[in-house]
Amino acid sequence: MTVDHDALVRTLEDLVAVPSVGGTADELRVQHVLAERLGDLGLSVDLWPLDLDALRAQDAYPGEEVERTAAWGLVAVSHPGEDVGLVLSSHVDVVPPGDLEAWSGEPFTPVVADGQLVGRGACDMKGGLAASLAAVAALGADVSRVPPFAVHCTIGEEDGGLGAYGTLVRGHTGRACVIPEPTALRLNTANAGSLTFRLEVPGLATHGSTAYAGVSAVDAYLPLHAALAALSERRNRVREPLLDHLPVPYPLSVGRVRAGDWASSVPDLLVAEGRYGLRVEEDPAAARRELEEVVAEAAAAHPWLRDHPPVVTWPGGRFGGGHLPAGHPFGHQVAAAHARVTGGSQPPEVGAPWGSDLRQYAAAGVPTLHYGPGDVRLAHGPDESVPLAEVVTAAEVFVDLLRAGVA
Repeated sequence: MTVDHDALVRTLEDLVAVPSVGGTADELRVQHVLAERLGDLGLSVDLWPLDLDALRAQDAYPGEEVERTAAWGLVAVSHPGEDVGLVLSSHVDVVPPGDLEAWSGEPFTPVVADGQLVGRGACDMKGGLAASLAAVAALGADVSRVPPFAVHCTIGEEDGGLGAYGTLVRGHTGRACVIPEPTALRLNTANAGSLTFRLEVPGLATHGSTAYAGVSAVDAYLPLHAALAALSERRNRVREPLLDHLPVPYPLSVGRVRAGDWASSVPDLLVAEGRYGLRVEEDPAAARRELEEVVAEAAAAHPWLRDHPPVVTWPGGRFGGGHLPAGHPFGHQVAAAHARVTGGSQPPEVGAPWGSDLRQYAAAGVPTLHYGPGDVRLAHGPDESVPLAEVVTAAEVFVDLLRAGVA
């Protein structure tokens, strides 16, 4: 049961070449490509259209930030009808490539150089997906003889986690789950959460030459921006142990600001949108109230906003925190497998400040952690890449786990 390194690289190249940006036709297509591949590996495939209207109507719906009129779920199991032990879950969607001029080549034309594979999604997280597929391929005819396992391929992780949500609603679970997000082969057993907020700040329009007769929504926003910065500083004074290595474990950032429609007019509306980092064990509803109260307090001290209050809404993805229970034996099992494969020590256990599907599996009662190839700092940026040696190591660790089953 050895991993075919060359075949693994070809698989990763094939995956990166599919521009499966969330909400696009290729997010649909890649699921069908993977369904065929998983069937060829000897697994029983469940490929189904997600009932988007039904999922969106549920209270636990995790939100979305892109438009979708269709989506597909995909699960492949080794032993149909039997209880699943290990789940390998990977998301297939990627973020847009951004500024094409910042790339050294075409984002969806994978290039291998200096031991890295470069391309959008290589790190986040098609490297981990390719490692999962390579591990199953390494089993060969033994697929039916190892303990029951499943491969989950999910859409929409980048904008909320709709795919994992739909997969769990359909009843696909297991005794434990590895999500091979880019952890640089460290054991990530906790994730902080994040929410997307929108702040609408009113002003009073007038001609730019008589700006004194109006109220600039830009000027009115500035004290709110300062209040949000103070909130972020206060929330990051106390850190949970697994995130204490991070300089800012719960970032609050404003990523987009839009105001005005004419240079010589005083803007009567500013819309700011941002990301609000949550603690691993924090109630998202309580976190929302805290930000809303901070905005309301700052507005009450402003001569215009006290009578024309800004509006806070919460569009987009809703990432709560999640974690593997402290001391859970599955963490020790994955760490020991890594040590056996590498001949070194067990990887450190850490937490991460980014949201993921971990919290959904954990909430469904499936002990879940992250372990995968790549440096998350390279995700979402130009010339995103993943070290091929790490992809191979991850695949070999997954072979070890598949053979052993969940302890």
